[in-house]
Amino acid sequence: MSSLEWDVASLLRRTVRCGREPLGVGSRLLPLVLATAALVAGTAGLEGLALWLGLLVVPVAAAAAFVAVSDTLEGRPALLRAVTGCLALALVVIASAARENAPTGGTVSPLATWALVLALLAYSVPLVVWVLEPMRVPRRTRPRRRLRPAEVDELLSRAA
Repeated sequence: MSSLEWDVASLLRRTVRCGREPLGVGSRLLPLVLATAALVAGTAGLEGLALWLGLLVVPVAAAAAFVAVSDTLEGRPALLRAVTGCLALALVVIASAARENAPTGGTVSPLATWALVLALLAYSVPLVVWVLEPMRVPRRTRPRRRLRPAEVDELLSRAA
């Protein structure tokens, strides 16, 4: 049995379970890449491609935002990713709506371009925080002095 047949057979026999999946489920970078591609296509004058890429970004960005929010609700440290993902989703929807409502053959509203730029900035905030995280200086705490048994007895007698 070849590896391709084994992969197809294992996918057909899958059940819903916790644990690792045999294939990657998705990437947090996919909305960033698609939004970048839509912005580049729009600035290059390929308005039709920019429109379709912008429309494709919306469900991908929504999925990334939903995953980040659910991770936050489960108690995982993903609050920043959830907030920036939801903000980027709103900006991508605004950019897609502005690009869709542009007149045929006319210029696209600058709102579409700026919304995509702001969405890219929102997507890049967690990356910048992750890169700068090792630069955090931990607080130095003073070493606590251990109390001698006589001091403990004195404190307990005062409290009583």
